[in-house]
Amino acid sequence: MTSLRTLGTSDLHVFPLALGGNVFGWTADEAQSFAVLDAYAAAGGNFVDSADVYSAWAEGNEGGESETVIGRWLASRGNRDDVVVATKVGSHPRFKGLSAPTIKAAAEESLRRLGTDRIDLYYTHFDDESVPVEEIVTALDQLVRDGKVRAVAASNISPERLRASLDFAEAEGLARYVALQPHYNLVSRETYEGPLLETAERAGLAAVPYYGLASGFLTGKYRPGTTVDSARAAGAGKHLDTERGRAVLSALDAVAGAHGAEPASVALAWLASRPTVVAPIASARTVEQLPALVASADLTLTEEELTLLTEASEASEISEASEAAGTSEARG
Repeated sequence: MTSLRTLGTSDLHVFPLALGGNVFGWTADEAQSFAVLDAYAAAGGNFVDSADVYSAWAEGNEGGESETVIGRWLASRGNRDDVVVATKVGSHPRFKGLSAPTIKAAAEESLRRLGTDRIDLYYTHFDDESVPVEEIVTALDQLVRDGKVRAVAASNISPERLRASLDFAEAEGLARYVALQPHYNLVSRETYEGPLLETAERAGLAAVPYYGLASGFLTGKYRPGTTVDSARAAGAGKHLDTERGRAVLSALDAVAGAHGAEPASVALAWLASRPTVVAPIASARTVEQLPALVASADLTLTEEELTLLTEASEASEISEASEAAGTSEARG
């Protein structure tokens, strides 16, 4: 049985792989979504990630589809107390931004769709710099005081605004962020490493990275000359054109081969080993895609393997920067 991890300074204990709900009600219909959720729970998973905006971008959808599917699943399985439900505020077409009234109204709608009396982990989806951090933190604190939210977190926020939010919460004795959801994976390290990671580490925040598999690229299914049937194929496939992407893929193949594992399992296991990371997020639109994801929770990589993967991304990153500089000079 995989051990659960404590989420930052909260009393939430989560499986070391969060199941992304972005596909529910989008590329996975309700029956497929229920099957994936059932399989994840059967494997010991208990941490489901959603957002009120999922999936407003799809034709015919208005946002909230993912939360609705998850709510129906929780009701039909009677397992609400066994699942840590995370969702986000700030991006729904009818509830844009992070003003106090918007946060309050959006939370009520999320609770209704989820069919529950509390959200376990509530993120600000994208920071709204037009709103003072004091207003945002106070609004979130009120939700905690009202028993509608158990813990609060942030995503897509600058180190400066994150620090200011934490400082205000501490000074005023208000609910403080316990987690951070950054964009982070083997081919996108600069999106988290540096001041943002350092701020999170100093504050004891748990990182729950999104795009843990780089929109599917780190599953290894994108290869030269192949065509992948996926709504995210164009974004994922672009990594094949970079030295970093090719180097990381080669390292993933080597480590996966040594373990008889899938590249996706290795990529997520590397991510889970990084400082502050508690549970990477990955989504599956079919049950067949799930085993490689949950296998990461029990995959222990050696120090040599972790170093191989880390250096594959670092060395190619330096090389790409040099190439870019050279191109710039040639044009100048």
